[in-house]
Amino acid sequence: MLSRFQILLLGWLIFVAGTTTVKGADTCLPAALKCEYLQTPLGVDAAHPRLSWLQADSRNGARQTAYIVKVAADPAALQSKPLWTSGKVNSSDRLIKYAGKPLQPFTRYYWSVEIWDQDGKKTPAVTSWFETGVGKQENWKGAWISDNTDIAMKPAAYYRKTFGAEKQILSARAYIAAAGLYELFINGQKAGNHRLDPMYTRFDRRNFYVTYDVTSLLQTGKNAIGVVLGNGWYNHQSTAVWFFDKAPWRNRPAFCLDLYITYTDGSKAVISSGKDWKTSTGPIVFNSIYTAEHYDARKEIPGWNTTQFDDSKWHDVIYRSAPSQHIVSQQLHPIENVEEIAAQSIRQLNDTTWVYDLGRNISGVSKFTVQGPEGTVIRLKHGEQLNKNGTVDLSNIDVHYRPTDNTDPFQTDIFILGGKGQETFMPSFNYKGFQYVEVTSSKPLKLKKEDLTGYFMHSNVPPVGNINSSDTILNKLWWATNNAYLSNLFGYPTDCPQREKNGWTGDAQIAVETGLYNFDGITIYEKWLADHRDEQQPNGVLPSIIPTGGWGYEWGNGPDWTSTIAIIPWNIYLFYGDTTLLSASYEHMRRYVDYITSISPTGITSWGLGDWVPVKSKSPVPFTSTAYYYADALILAKTAKLLGKQEDHKTYMALANKIKDAFNKTYLDANTGVYAEGLQTEQSAALYWGLVPDNLKAKAAKVLAQSVINNNYHLDVGLLGTKSILNALSENGYADVAYKLAAQRSFPSWGYWIVNGATTLFENWDINRSSDLSRNHIMFGEIGAWMYKGIGGIYPDENAPGFRNVNLSPAFPAELDHFSASHDGPYGRIISSWKREGKNIVYTVTIPANSKAVIRFPQQAKVSENGKAVPLQAERLTVAAGVHTFTIQS
Repeated sequence: MLSRFQILLLGWLIFVAGTTTVKGADTCLPAALKCEYLQTPLGVDAAHPRLSWLQADSRNGARQTAYIVKVAADPAALQSKPLWTSGKVNSSDRLIKYAGKPLQPFTRYYWSVEIWDQDGKKTPAVTSWFETGVGKQENWKGAWISDNTDIAMKPAAYYRKTFGAEKQILSARAYIAAAGLYELFINGQKAGNHRLDPMYTRFDRRNFYVTYDVTSLLQTGKNAIGVVLGNGWYNHQSTAVWFFDKAPWRNRPAFCLDLYITYTDGSKAVISSGKDWKTSTGPIVFNSIYTAEHYDARKEIPGWNTTQFDDSKWHDVIYRSAPSQHIVSQQLHPIENVEEIAAQSIRQLNDTTWVYDLGRNISGVSKFTVQGPEGTVIRLKHGEQLNKNGTVDLSNIDVHYRPTDNTDPFQTDIFILGGKGQETFMPSFNYKGFQYVEVTSSKPLKLKKEDLTGYFMHSNVPPVGNINSSDTILNKLWWATNNAYLSNLFGYPTDCPQREKNGWTGDAQIAVETGLYNFDGITIYEKWLADHRDEQQPNGVLPSIIPTGGWGYEWGNGPDWTSTIAIIPWNIYLFYGDTTLLSASYEHMRRYVDYITSISPTGITSWGLGDWVPVKSKSPVPFTSTAYYYADALILAKTAKLLGKQEDHKTYMALANKIKDAFNKTYLDANTGVYAEGLQTEQSAALYWGLVPDNLKAKAAKVLAQSVINNNYHLDVGLLGTKSILNALSENGYADVAYKLAAQRSFPSWGYWIVNGATTLFENWDINRSSDLSRNHIMFGEIGAWMYKGIGGIYPDENAPGFRNVNLSPAFPAELDHFSASHDGPYGRIISSWKREGKNIVYTVTIPANSKAVIRFPQQAKVSENGKAVPLQAERLTVAAGVHTFTIQS
């Protein structure tokens, strides 16, 4: 048995090895070891967890020719007597599924990888670890408990238990599942730094538990556990047009907990939730994930989660049935307070009213510190814009809220002071979308700018992309797009962090590439597609918002929105080279496509919402919905082939061709290349989704480009058109037109928002609309992905996905002096960077080890490398891993 010090030392060494980066590597080593796309995760329930790595090797031409992976429960046996080994595999693959004996629950497993480089030289083993979780449902020992109240009870419930740990503690893990939200405390300290756990799911079909390493929080002797439960989406007490309050699962929050303790002598103990726990209410007198949180500091219970507290006046708990029979581990990047943002200014309007400005729009919460008399009522009203008199204006974001009284004001925290000196409040079970906070007090107080701080909250997905150019507006637009994307990532992609917080499918399928170029988001998308599978009707129909309490099956869904079931798994495959999500979603994709076919026998479907929020012209719904129907059928056919379903491949390829033929027969004028009325959405959607016959692409693209030019390089599209227009131009010979459209500063354009002070993307092109103008919306976010593609030229290759092969098609707009795009893919960092030197362009490409690239240069370009002319094949050049610098003569 290893000592605690030895385990800690080994863990540190593993961490260092597992987080090695490729930057500056002059030798070959495996690096960035991950299990289920997470570094050293706890609570892994996957029967065959995915193990991945990359090759840290900066040499030109570096590649992996073979690998061997080993797994063991004892690090000392890892190399000599592993539990499982892949054996030497002659392959450049960097992802493998564990295929050994069944993994045991509550166990740490160590794993190593060794690779052979292009010269046949084997590297030393690099080691990491993961820990399994509860696994089977019967492994839970705790009971589901709650307090004896109903859904109308507003104060949050507090729970506690004390126990003894009389031996020296080696390690401890807490496993907690909740219906609702929770915060877990041990001996007065919060466990972990997560916010809003567990994530929102279809609670009556699937629930999450979270695992914490709480070793450092325990002590020899007496210990105390405390749990606070919030409503979250489980017991929605606020009312809005989506009927959150009528969800079929709704109930008073409950939880189940097991705390596993391992002592230094090898013995173990389990502390569980049960009838020996006590419950009471406390200072959180109301909490709504949708609106706000109310906190009465006069009701604080000092020391409630410590061993010294006397809980004799607290109440007994009750047993509750589990919310579902599917309690699974939450294996995704958690929501956190990712960024602290100081208030930029404060303005006092009168003796009791102040307005704070964070200087930028965020999702999250504010933390407020104040001193005042007991009973002073403070309201913190959060919003995105101001009235003319300087107060916070919610008219652009509260339009769908349907309050039944005045006790639950929208985005307005209520803080009642306890009168015991300086007091601080930050919500535990809520988040908002805001830039401004209006603070009103029932009594005059003295406030200063430092009293309020904002916290940008979101799923803390690692950044993997960067854009930089000589166009400052383009740089700000990229930054604003990322802010909007992150503001709408809370365990699932949402539309806006204030008015709705809904998982609108259309918004998410538009923005998925923006998310994947910029962030390592696979864990979030895999979770969300499981939500899709939970929500799908037997006939294949999906709701327009996911998860949902029941709203969305009758409005807003259809191929143009709920194609997420196909488009997102396909993009995960392209970006990660992993078929797991495609495989898990296959039958659901098939049922969905079959349903559309059943209601669209001609190949043209009219089911859908259409080109939402158009500038002027709106394309007909059958046009855009049929384009998405085709995309779904084609993805399904390709997926069938990948998964070895040959008959399905034939069937759905035939369906895709039928749809394409019907679409072109209905909408295409082959003489002119015009689709339907020739609107920007019509021309670009046909091109982008691959519906245009090869011999007519040039005609159709010319019509699109001329339409943009005739409109003085301005948009005339809605949501669906924003997905296709820039890409259709860039991919069909009009990159210069695409850039002028993307960089446009005047209305209507993305740049128009930026020059008018936007720090996130808006919901509407017209920034002066009186309603339906969320100032933090991701639905127009495809432009963030286009920068990587349309200028940087970085594309995945579906024949060598995961950027095993990188397709590079850079563009060099005359208005730009330099541009750089980088993306950290599964094989490492890809950089496509160029600058002008006189009349020439110097183009530098970095391709990670174990990958290669095909570069497509401009037509008739004269290209040299190190002063020597580079022979091109049809303007293309294949390069191996390494750094390559080319000079392109004008």
